[in-house]
Amino acid sequence: MSRSPLYDRVESVLAASIADGSLPPETQLPPEEGLIERFKVSRTTVRKAIQNLIERGLVEIRRGKGTFVTQPKITQELTELTGFVEDMRVLGRNPTARLLDKRILAADETVAHHLALARGTLVVRLRRVRLADGVAMSFDETYLPRDIGEKVAENDLEAEPVFTLLEDKYDTPLVEAEYKLEAAAADPVAAEALRVPTGSPIFLIERTCYTTGNRPIDYEKLHYRGDLIRFVTRLARRPRISRKTGEP
Repeated sequence: MSRSPLYDRVESVLAASIADGSLPPETQLPPEEGLIERFKVSRTTVRKAIQNLIERGLVEIRRGKGTFVTQPKITQELTELTGFVEDMRVLGRNPTARLLDKRILAADETVAHHLALARGTLVVRLRRVRLADGVAMSFDETYLPRDIGEKVAENDLEAEPVFTLLEDKYDTPLVEAEYKLEAAAADPVAAEALRVPTGSPIFLIERTCYTTGNRPIDYEKLHYRGDLIRFVTRLARRPRISRKTGEP
């Protein structure tokens, strides 16, 4: 019976230590010399094991600093319209928020388009950092029509989700939303809010929520840290048309 390769055993031990919390996120792994001594293996074996851990997303090399255990990524499904608080609670995480700014300003062309308003119309903008278990996950910019936005802004936005306020307090049901998701680099504002270097990879989601009557009520730009979250969805294949009968 063949034995597993040495690098596989080194990888397994380190992966198990990460899984059971012995090596928590942000912990620096011992240098190569330390791992060589601990496992009694060659430098090549250690490097192969570390490379496998990198490919699994368990550790990362930080240039000039060393190899560190990564924060585990949150997997969020894009299958229905939900808010950050709802998403994190389903995943067993503790969601919190930090309000950075709330103000009335003139809608630029993009905001006006998504809220079906004339350019220059006054709207309410909210800027918040959304956290899961104390870790900043997303920097959110929320734009609301002034009439409802001023009411929402009067509340404790670090404790009460906007979706909940709209639906439960101001009788504004959220019926559906349009999502646009793209890979982007964090601009200086988002980077400062998320406490990551400018240019760090992020997911940028533009979400426009509609209430009854197909009225856009909430336009958001959500900047998610690319190193901490992944999005998944499940798609149904449309019925195929038979070439012979022209029917499904």
